[in-house]
Amino acid sequence: MAGIYIHIPFCKQTCHYCDFHFSTSVKKKPAMVEALCRELELRKEEIPGEVETIYFGGGTPSLLEKEELEKIFKVIYENYSVGADPEITLEANPDDLSEEKIKMLADSPVNRLSIGVQSFFEEDLKLMNRAHNEKEALRSIQAAKKYFDNISIDLIYGIPGMSNDRWRENLQIALDLDVPHISSYALTVEPRTALKSMIEKGKIAPVEEGPAREQYEIMIEVLEKVGFENYEFSNFGKLGYFSRNNTAYWFGKTYLGIGPSAHSFDGLRRKWNVSNNSLYIKALEKGEIPVEIEELSAKDRYNELVMTRLRTKWGVSVDEVERSFGRDYKEYLLREAARLIKDGMLEWKEGRLHVSKKGKFLSDGIAAELFRVEEE
Repeated sequence: MAGIYIHIPFCKQTCHYCDFHFSTSVKKKPAMVEALCRELELRKEEIPGEVETIYFGGGTPSLLEKEELEKIFKVIYENYSVGADPEITLEANPDDLSEEKIKMLADSPVNRLSIGVQSFFEEDLKLMNRAHNEKEALRSIQAAKKYFDNISIDLIYGIPGMSNDRWRENLQIALDLDVPHISSYALTVEPRTALKSMIEKGKIAPVEEGPAREQYEIMIEVLEKVGFENYEFSNFGKLGYFSRNNTAYWFGKTYLGIGPSAHSFDGLRRKWNVSNNSLYIKALEKGEIPVEIEELSAKDRYNELVMTRLRTKWGVSVDEVERSFGRDYKEYLLREAARLIKDGMLEWKEGRLHVSKKGKFLSDGIAAELFRVEEE
């Protein structure tokens, strides 16, 4: 089984924290859709088996019109073997989700919506420069629930000025709306973003780890109490609603990335497209794929397995490490893990290494301590 990721590199406006590749001008959108379709045709041999998941990310995929979406799906279904029950997700912003738009999406092959709410409070949305307001956030979810069962929303914690009480209110609003999946991320300050500039100029208070950690722990407490499972560091789902697309990434399954800046992975190689809309379109008009390729060493693949699995509820299987990389890697992992187990950061569960409750917020740093630095 494999997945297809399609990057739609357009947004109405720039969120202050965002460092993804996109343009706020949609003039090239028709040409971009043609280029996406051409790339899908040219790369069909890279997925010889069934496609299990299709994910429209961005950017803002909800800016696609009915005809544009239909054109992309037509090319996918003509060139790939799509499974009988695929998960097909489209990321959407609340301000795009009119009832008409939602009905259009429900009539398409899309069967899962990921709605970028980020917060239900106006002051947070203004600080982040989101295109929607709190009323649109509520209305979009209420309307989407009439047509979609599988809905995920995004929320951001650790926002300057957000109290723990307001974060609890955010979570309670989401629970009252009865969505079955929540993806939640700490606000991070990326280079070359408006957020970084505003913090440096003193216009916004710095983003601090302490409040973010508290709010992450509050989220686990609140959501697990009502039946959500924290199946990956940033993802919470009710039974039957875990993201199949994201889970495939964490388990190293093949995925094909289509569009400017999109990444692909086949187990041994990573590929990524040029992060420039004009260059991407021009290359595809000539029948060329503007891609760079990196061959992954055993060390790279081991490090990636440790990083991704430790973030999940499934943890790292020591037996799988030995099967995939040999006894030397297994012994290395056990040696490096021993001190982290002693410190209470890692623990054993049924032959797998898991981050402990104490270490959960530090998952990525703990994984990095298990990385192989040199090939042996």
